Amino acid sequence: MQPRIDPGWSAVLGDEFEQPHMRDLRAFLVAELEAGRGFYPPAAEVFRALELTPFEDVRVVVLGQDPYHGRGQAMGLCFSVREGVRIPPSLQNIFKELTDDVGVTSPPSGDLTPWATRGVLLLNAVLTVSPGKAGSHAGRGWEQFTDRAVRELSEGREGVVFLLWGRYAQQKGEIVDRARHHVLTAAHPSPYSAASGFFGCRHFSRTNDLLEADGRPPIDWRLP
Repeated sequence: MQPRIDPGWSAVLGDEFEQPHMRDLRAFLVAELEAGRGFYPPAAEVFRALELTPFEDVRVVVLGQDPYHGRGQAMGLCFSVREGVRIPPSLQNIFKELTDDVGVTSPPSGDLTPWATRGVLLLNAVLTVSPGKAGSHAGRGWEQFTDRAVRELSEGREGVVFLLWGRYAQQKGEIVDRARHHVLTAAHPSPYSAASGFFGCRHFSRTNDLLEADGRPPIDWRLP
Protein backbone atom coordinates (compact mmCIF):
# COMPACT_ATOMS: atom_id res chain seq x y z
CA MET A 1 0.00 0.00 0.00
CA GLN A 2 1.81 3.09 -1.26
CA PRO A 3 0.86 6.07 0.92
CA ARG A 4 -0.55 9.10 -0.86
CA ILE A 5 0.34 12.00 1.41
CA ASP A 6 1.42 15.61 1.12
CA PRO A 7 5.18 16.05 0.51
CA GLY A 8 5.46 18.10 3.70
CA TRP A 9 4.16 15.18 5.71
CA SER A 10 6.52 12.83 3.88
CA ALA A 11 9.43 15.04 4.88
CA VAL A 12 8.63 15.17 8.60
CA LEU A 13 7.54 11.56 8.94
CA GLY A 14 10.78 10.45 7.32
CA ASP A 15 11.42 6.75 7.81
CA GLU A 16 8.23 6.09 9.78
CA PHE A 17 6.79 3.97 6.98
CA GLU A 18 9.75 1.60 7.22
CA GLN A 19 9.49 1.02 10.96
CA PRO A 20 8.69 -2.57 12.02
CA HIS A 21 5.19 -1.72 13.21
CA MET A 22 4.34 -0.19 9.83
CA ARG A 23 5.81 -3.10 7.88
CA ASP A 24 3.76 -5.50 10.00
CA LEU A 25 0.66 -3.36 9.53
CA ARG A 26 1.12 -3.27 5.77
CA ALA A 27 1.47 -7.05 5.66
CA PHE A 28 -1.69 -7.44 7.76
CA LEU A 29 -3.73 -5.17 5.47
CA VAL A 30 -2.50 -6.94 2.33
CA ALA A 31 -3.49 -10.27 3.90
CA GLU A 32 -6.97 -8.89 4.70
CA LEU A 33 -7.41 -7.90 1.07
CA GLU A 34 -6.13 -11.20 -0.28
CA ALA A 35 -8.45 -13.11 2.05
CA GLY A 36 -11.42 -11.14 0.75
CA ARG A 37 -12.18 -9.54 4.12
CA GLY A 38 -11.02 -6.07 3.13
CA PHE A 39 -11.07 -2.97 5.31
CA TYR A 40 -12.42 0.58 5.43
CA PRO A 41 -11.74 3.11 4.08
CA PRO A 42 -10.52 1.95 0.64
CA ALA A 43 -6.74 1.69 0.43
CA ALA A 44 -6.45 4.83 -1.72
CA GLU A 45 -8.14 6.89 1.03
CA VAL A 46 -6.43 5.53 4.14
CA PHE A 47 -4.05 8.51 4.39
CA ARG A 48 -6.48 11.07 3.02
CA ALA A 49 -6.18 13.37 6.05
CA LEU A 50 -2.44 13.71 5.40
CA GLU A 51 -3.07 14.13 1.68
CA LEU A 52 -5.65 16.92 1.85
CA THR A 53 -4.16 18.94 4.72
CA PRO A 54 -0.47 19.73 4.13
CA PHE A 55 1.78 19.80 7.17
CA GLU A 56 2.57 23.51 6.81
CA ASP A 57 -1.11 24.41 6.34
CA VAL A 58 -2.46 22.76 9.49
CA ARG A 59 -4.19 25.32 11.70
CA VAL A 60 -6.57 23.04 13.58
CA VAL A 61 -6.46 19.36 14.53
CA VAL A 62 -9.49 17.22 15.35
CA LEU A 63 -8.52 13.82 16.73
CA GLY A 64 -10.87 10.89 16.23
CA GLN A 65 -10.55 7.25 17.23
CA ASP A 66 -11.08 4.92 14.25
CA PRO A 67 -13.01 4.96 10.96
CA TYR A 68 -16.69 4.23 10.60
CA HIS A 69 -17.15 0.49 10.09
CA GLY A 70 -20.34 0.63 8.00
CA ARG A 71 -20.27 0.03 4.26
CA GLY A 72 -19.53 3.20 2.28
CA GLN A 73 -19.12 5.46 5.30
CA ALA A 74 -15.38 5.85 5.94
CA MET A 75 -13.46 8.20 3.67
CA GLY A 76 -10.18 8.83 5.48
CA LEU A 77 -11.26 11.89 7.51
CA CYS A 78 -12.43 11.54 11.10
CA PHE A 79 -16.16 12.09 11.68
CA SER A 80 -16.69 12.61 7.93
CA VAL A 81 -18.85 10.49 5.62
CA ARG A 82 -19.28 10.48 1.88
CA GLU A 83 -21.81 12.58 0.00
CA GLY A 84 -25.17 10.82 0.07
CA VAL A 85 -24.41 8.74 3.17
CA ARG A 86 -26.69 9.21 6.16
CA ILE A 87 -25.09 11.57 8.68
CA PRO A 88 -24.04 9.60 11.80
CA PRO A 89 -25.30 10.74 15.22
CA SER A 90 -21.96 12.15 16.43
CA LEU A 91 -21.63 14.25 13.28
CA GLN A 92 -25.22 15.41 13.65
CA ASN A 93 -24.27 16.69 17.10
CA ILE A 94 -21.16 18.39 15.71
CA PHE A 95 -23.37 20.18 13.19
CA LYS A 96 -25.82 21.17 15.94
CA GLU A 97 -23.02 22.76 17.97
CA LEU A 98 -21.67 24.40 14.81
CA THR A 99 -25.06 26.02 14.18
CA ASP A 100 -25.55 27.07 17.80
CA ASP A 101 -22.01 28.43 18.05
CA VAL A 102 -21.33 30.27 14.79
CA GLY A 103 -24.68 30.17 13.00
CA VAL A 104 -23.59 27.89 10.18
CA THR A 105 -26.61 26.15 8.71
CA SER A 106 -26.48 22.40 9.21
CA PRO A 107 -25.42 20.98 5.81
CA PRO A 108 -27.25 18.17 4.01
CA SER A 109 -23.99 16.25 3.51
CA GLY A 110 -21.59 14.86 6.09
CA ASP A 111 -18.56 15.29 3.83
CA LEU A 112 -16.02 17.41 5.75
CA THR A 113 -13.54 17.65 2.87
CA PRO A 114 -13.89 21.47 2.73
CA TRP A 115 -12.61 21.71 6.30
CA ALA A 116 -9.63 19.49 5.44
CA THR A 117 -8.66 21.69 2.50
CA ARG A 118 -8.86 24.80 4.73
CA GLY A 119 -6.33 23.63 7.27
CA VAL A 120 -8.35 21.40 9.60
CA LEU A 121 -6.55 18.07 10.03
CA LEU A 122 -9.23 15.42 10.60
CA LEU A 123 -7.06 12.61 11.92
CA ASN A 124 -8.17 9.31 13.39
CA ALA A 125 -5.81 7.54 15.78
CA VAL A 126 -6.39 4.28 13.86
CA LEU A 127 -6.71 4.64 10.10
CA THR A 128 -8.40 1.37 9.11
CA VAL A 129 -11.11 -0.95 10.40
CA SER A 130 -12.62 -4.30 9.44
CA PRO A 131 -16.12 -4.12 7.92
CA GLY A 132 -18.72 -4.20 10.66
CA LYS A 133 -16.19 -4.45 13.50
CA ALA A 134 -15.54 -1.20 15.36
CA GLY A 135 -12.05 -0.88 16.81
CA SER A 136 -10.87 -4.06 15.10
CA HIS A 137 -7.53 -2.63 13.92
CA ALA A 138 -6.58 -1.04 17.24
CA GLY A 139 -3.19 -2.16 18.50
CA ARG A 140 -1.93 -3.03 15.02
CA GLY A 141 0.52 -0.14 14.79
CA TRP A 142 -1.57 2.80 13.66
CA GLU A 143 -1.41 4.42 17.09
CA GLN A 144 2.38 4.73 16.89
CA PHE A 145 2.12 6.21 13.41
CA THR A 146 -0.47 8.83 14.32
CA ASP A 147 1.35 9.64 17.57
CA ARG A 148 4.36 10.45 15.39
CA ALA A 149 2.22 12.74 13.21
CA VAL A 150 0.87 14.59 16.25
CA ARG A 151 4.34 14.83 17.78
CA GLU A 152 5.79 16.29 14.57
CA LEU A 153 3.07 18.95 14.59
CA SER A 154 3.68 19.68 18.25
CA GLU A 155 7.42 20.07 17.80
CA GLY A 156 7.57 21.53 14.29
CA ARG A 157 4.72 24.03 14.28
CA GLU A 158 3.36 26.73 16.59
CA GLY A 159 -0.11 28.04 17.36
CA VAL A 160 -2.09 25.05 16.13
CA VAL A 161 -5.48 24.60 17.81
CA PHE A 162 -6.08 21.01 18.96
CA LEU A 163 -9.72 20.03 19.52
CA LEU A 164 -9.81 17.02 21.82
CA TRP A 165 -13.31 15.62 22.11
CA GLY A 166 -13.67 12.78 24.60
CA ARG A 167 -11.29 10.91 26.85
CA TYR A 168 -9.58 8.95 24.09
CA ALA A 169 -8.61 12.07 22.14
CA GLN A 170 -7.55 13.84 25.31
CA GLN A 171 -5.23 11.01 26.26
CA LYS A 172 -3.70 10.96 22.78
CA GLY A 173 -3.30 14.74 22.92
CA GLU A 174 -1.20 14.61 26.06
CA ILE A 175 1.91 14.69 23.85
CA VAL A 176 0.99 18.17 22.54
CA ASP A 177 3.20 20.98 23.88
CA ARG A 178 0.76 23.34 25.59
CA ALA A 179 3.36 26.10 25.63
CA ARG A 180 3.48 26.14 21.82
CA HIS A 181 -0.13 25.30 20.94
CA HIS A 182 -3.74 25.82 21.99
CA VAL A 183 -5.65 22.83 23.36
CA LEU A 184 -9.44 22.84 23.77
CA THR A 185 -11.15 19.88 25.41
CA ALA A 186 -14.79 18.81 25.62
CA ALA A 187 -16.94 15.72 25.92
CA HIS A 188 -17.25 13.49 22.87
CA PRO A 189 -20.08 14.47 20.47
CA SER A 190 -21.62 10.99 20.74
CA PRO A 191 -25.30 10.95 21.77
CA TYR A 192 -24.15 9.25 24.98
CA SER A 193 -21.98 12.19 26.08
CA ALA A 194 -22.71 15.30 23.99
CA ALA A 195 -25.03 16.76 26.64
CA SER A 196 -22.28 16.34 29.25
CA GLY A 197 -20.02 19.02 27.87
CA PHE A 198 -19.86 18.96 24.09
CA PHE A 199 -22.97 21.04 23.55
CA GLY A 200 -22.09 24.58 24.49
CA CYS A 201 -18.31 24.12 24.25
CA ARG A 202 -18.20 26.75 21.49
CA HIS A 203 -15.02 25.25 20.07
CA PHE A 204 -15.63 26.62 16.57
CA SER A 205 -15.78 30.26 17.62
CA ARG A 206 -13.10 29.79 20.28
CA THR A 207 -10.80 28.29 17.67
CA ASN A 208 -11.18 31.32 15.45
CA ASP A 209 -10.67 33.68 18.38
CA LEU A 210 -7.38 31.95 19.17
CA LEU A 211 -6.21 31.97 15.56
CA GLU A 212 -7.06 35.64 15.10
CA ALA A 213 -5.35 36.54 18.38
CA ASP A 214 -2.20 34.97 16.92
CA GLY A 215 -2.60 37.01 13.73
CA ARG A 216 -3.72 34.05 11.65
CA PRO A 217 -6.82 33.78 9.46
CA PRO A 218 -9.89 32.11 10.98
CA ILE A 219 -11.40 28.88 9.68
CA ASP A 220 -14.35 29.16 7.35
CA TRP A 221 -16.59 26.53 8.96
CA ARG A 222 -19.27 26.68 6.28
CA LEU A 223 -20.05 23.51 4.37
CA PRO A 224 -21.93 23.08 1.08
